[in-house]
Amino acid sequence: MNQSYLTINQKVVTHMETENLHYFEKAPIAKAVAHFAVPMMLGMSMSVIYSILNAFFLGTLDNTAMLTALALTLPLFAAIMALGNLIGMGSSAFISRLLGEKKYNDAKHVSSFAFYSSIVLGLILMAVGLPFIDSIVHGLGATPDSFGFTKDYVTLMIAGSPFIVLFFTLENIVRAEGSSITSMVGMILSVVVNIILDALAIFVFHWGVIGVASATVIANLVASAFYAFHIGYKSQFLTVSLRWFKASKDILSNVFKIGVPVFIMSIFLGAMSLIFNRYLVEYGEQAVAAFGISSRLLQFPEVILMGLCEGVVPLIAFSFAANKLRMKHTIQFTIKAIVALAVFFGIIVFLISDHLIGLFTNDPQLIQMGSYILHVTFLSLFITGITALFTGIFQATAQGTAAFIMSIIQGVTLIPVLYIANQMNGFHGVVWSLVISDAAAFLVGAVMLYVLRNKLQPDLESLAQ
Repeated sequence: MNQSYLTINQKVVTHMETENLHYFEKAPIAKAVAHFAVPMMLGMSMSVIYSILNAFFLGTLDNTAMLTALALTLPLFAAIMALGNLIGMGSSAFISRLLGEKKYNDAKHVSSFAFYSSIVLGLILMAVGLPFIDSIVHGLGATPDSFGFTKDYVTLMIAGSPFIVLFFTLENIVRAEGSSITSMVGMILSVVVNIILDALAIFVFHWGVIGVASATVIANLVASAFYAFHIGYKSQFLTVSLRWFKASKDILSNVFKIGVPVFIMSIFLGAMSLIFNRYLVEYGEQAVAAFGISSRLLQFPEVILMGLCEGVVPLIAFSFAANKLRMKHTIQFTIKAIVALAVFFGIIVFLISDHLIGLFTNDPQLIQMGSYILHVTFLSLFITGITALFTGIFQATAQGTAAFIMSIIQGVTLIPVLYIANQMNGFHGVVWSLVISDAAAFLVGAVMLYVLRNKLQPDLESLAQ
């Protein structure tokens, strides 16, 4: 019996080494980065395309209040996503390090922990959030015109939060073992289901915001089921079996050391979006709608860079445990890729920004406002890309303190900058405050990476080779 088990286990390990571990250990750096990052970039790009189509579908109804509701609910979605990233990102980085150390059974314990913990967190959010819907909608800054639409969206998002949390968790841990293609397929599946249901809800059933929110929840449920099937039946080192569930001190420490900073960062991003919307409301609903449209357009190049930076986290984490020189080369290549992508997207936006905003509205003032916001926020695209890489490095290498500082620095900076800039330069100051806070986060990340350089880099003899 034991001999049979060992033979099966050896076959599994051999299969893993000839596929996923090849990209972790032996593939050329450019090929390895492409294997991990390109599927992530494509999957996240599809999510943004959905987000843009989402606003486009609602825009065809010529109802600014619906577009406003969609913009106001971004902080809520960020908060739900934060719970998924709390477990998912922390577990993902830990699983990749465990694979680098060849601790395969421990990786299974972590994946089972991630699966069941994310479901429980979603259920808690649903139980706590549903009784306070009106308070949440008021807190999001809904205007009298948009209150009803915002409430509908919020109610469905919170009711479906267990599936949304689970989706973000599973997408992360599937990437952790090197199954980047599977991760991408799940993200694309979610988007395709979402788009189809959106079109039916708006154009066939005329459900408006309720239909859009329902489509999002169902799409996350379908994608979560796809990931769970892969983990349960096809994955070599992950499992959803309850018998592998383990919440040891080591697992909790390693997951939350990275997960909590990621969670805080996501919450800060949501809070920043909320505070930002509150300031924009002073300049009219058109300002909020313009920011909603421009931020969705900005999401596309942002997620390309985020997909690159998040995609290489498992590779960096594995290499940190197994080969630090390979980790160093991976980081250098990723920086060059960020620079090239930022320049490419920047040129496109500055050439056709008016046309891009015009896809969503015919209002000249809205087009002018949205184009201006797009130009300004695009100035910090390179900065946010490198900052995301700094954060990914700290997560991958288990630098909990540095990851925590990165999670709060942008939010801590934005709040006073936003207040001062608004007082000094009104609407223009509010928009430029984003660039200033991004620059501050970049500088802090660069300083911390420099301080930690001896701990993260290979020894000097290896560097000289």
